[in-house]
Amino acid sequence: MNYNTAIAKLKSCAKPSPKNIAGMARFGINTKNALCISVPVLRKMAREIGKNHKLALELYNSGIHEAKILASMIGEPAKMTEKQTEKWVKGFDSWDVCDQVCSNLFDKTRFAWQKAASWSKRKEEFVKRAGFTMMAVLSVHDKKASDKDFIKLFSLIKKGSADKRNFVKKAVNWALRQIGKRNRKLNKEAMRTAREIAKINSKSAKWIAHDALRELENFNKF
Repeated sequence: MNYNTAIAKLKSCAKPSPKNIAGMARFGINTKNALCISVPVLRKMAREIGKNHKLALELYNSGIHEAKILASMIGEPAKMTEKQTEKWVKGFDSWDVCDQVCSNLFDKTRFAWQKAASWSKRKEEFVKRAGFTMMAVLSVHDKKASDKDFIKLFSLIKKGSADKRNFVKKAVNWALRQIGKRNRKLNKEAMRTAREIAKINSKSAKWIAHDALRELENFNKF
């Protein structure tokens, strides 16, 4: 499938009704350039296309909301360069694009861990979110990573916990909870970090800590 065919296919699946647009906006999704296509439909289309890195780059550059998500599904991690990754992350303008790209593609690149750490220190809202999203998805997808690899991330999570921006603080919380559910050792370290975060004089930090602790404490009951 070439670029023009893929775009035509996306537009044929579009359902940009006022109701659908309002529904996306209600969940905090940026509706600019959105076609209102569900993720299951995009996944079906991705299976039909197969892996195609050249097409993925072209689709992402289109600026269409769903095309960016589809690009992450057909992109090839081994062919993704750091330059391309940085270009894509700077184009994040919605939390769903950020999370889909990170979990479908970025976390499988050879520089995934490096980007998780460096992006978490950046100022741009969705770039910073991407850093913590990467931590969360790596805890699920990287089966070979050691506990030490994840323990190193707790200091970055603690530093990011005072960020007041909603999309950042939710990703920080997600990273803390997800790492803490990987195993009992990391659960213990995550709860320790959460208690330290709770002492920070910040509403965001306190929300992150208390919300995470509720889930992390339940982990030990199973």
